[in-house]
Amino acid sequence: MKLSSAKGASPSHNSFHSKRRSRHIVPPFQSPDQLEPWSSVAVDMHNNTNTNNYHHHQLQNIHTSTSLSSDYSGAGEEPCATGDKWASRLLMECARALSDKDSSKIHHLLWMLNELASPYGDCDQKLASYFLQALFCKATDSGQRCYKTLTSAAEKGNSFDSARKLILKFQEVSPWTTFGHVAANGAILEALDGETKLHIIDISNTLCTQWPTLLEALATRNDETPHLKLTVVVTANIVRSVMKEIRQRMEKFARLMGVPFEFNVISGLNHLGELTKEALGVLEDEAVAVNCIGALRRVAVQERGAVIEMFKSLGPKVVTVVEEEADLSNSQHDFVRCFEECLRFYTLYFEMLEESFAPTSNEKLMLERECSRSIVRVLACDDEQDSGGECERRERGRQWSDRLKEAFSLVRFSDDVVDDVKALLRRYRDGWKLTQPLQDETGLYLTWKEEPVVWVSAWKP
Repeated sequence: MKLSSAKGASPSHNSFHSKRRSRHIVPPFQSPDQLEPWSSVAVDMHNNTNTNNYHHHQLQNIHTSTSLSSDYSGAGEEPCATGDKWASRLLMECARALSDKDSSKIHHLLWMLNELASPYGDCDQKLASYFLQALFCKATDSGQRCYKTLTSAAEKGNSFDSARKLILKFQEVSPWTTFGHVAANGAILEALDGETKLHIIDISNTLCTQWPTLLEALATRNDETPHLKLTVVVTANIVRSVMKEIRQRMEKFARLMGVPFEFNVISGLNHLGELTKEALGVLEDEAVAVNCIGALRRVAVQERGAVIEMFKSLGPKVVTVVEEEADLSNSQHDFVRCFEECLRFYTLYFEMLEESFAPTSNEKLMLERECSRSIVRVLACDDEQDSGGECERRERGRQWSDRLKEAFSLVRFSDDVVDDVKALLRRYRDGWKLTQPLQDETGLYLTWKEEPVVWVSAWKP
């Protein structure tokens, strides 16, 4: 990858900025072999097929003497077309049986799902496979044990190089993650424009994928290059294991760009609620930005207000929030409703993967396996029990807005930032769009085939 290290970068690089201040927000694509050393990312993936199939083998003992209904024999149909496919119908029926505590029906439906499901089949079979695991855990009260087994397998199978290659391929074929990066970077750069000492607090598990393009933008600013302190807050063990390598690559890239740079890591936290202002080391002369990528959904629902208030106490110039668009906050009170929403969300996600990757793609398989732990955690784990200190309760953009409005005021994205995001989406296949909400709503939405999937917003005190 050829990157500009001088102040006067050529206007041909990211040419859609050529008529305004060069910010270099949209990252150029490169194949994994061509990437510079700073390309540092990882993803929570499961390389152990046996672990994912463990409960499927367990289910073989639940056979009942009945034959398969012809209603559910359509496993060879086109993948993930709509919510009325056999997998969705059968899974929803099983979720209702669980809610009703109808043990006979539960056993019958779990057996049927086990016969039809496969992590290597079409989209319906894959959905059946991964949701079957969660349903079995829910039925047998084994969610915590299964979740810990999957977590352990993910950590053992994790390596920097394989994870880096996987996430870069994902970013090449889908804007699922880059959408939030580009919009958040634009808002941060505009909020911190003219400041000489910047402190970005990165509360995410995206392993600094977001920051090389921001560093490049700072290097090409018209005024003096500011000093950047980047504090990365890490709560996931799988992320901690590669932070040393991340630090080295980020520091090397900052030197290449000529940006004075300080890199700090805060780890050892069980959950974000343990984070304090003192631990972050914010100085009075620093212009602070707080960046949350998929972080708030891992805070217990009852603690979210306190965490947002802690952000406010830092006196930030801007707070950027990126979350996936789903409401999975109510599984304790309405399991069927939460299950239906979880199934809707992951059907969209699996459909997107199916159309973005080649059918035999190993990267697609690893990303699909990554979902299994999230599905088990959402549907089969009690947040009050020890599941690693975090939960995974997504909420919709309007719900996050209501929470954030208690402490912050909305920052609307400028035309320049919106143009950056649109330029990014033009690089991908048809089906992706940017949606700007109505007058009384906030943020920007990434939509896949007209369905909102990711929400990004910016806020100030």
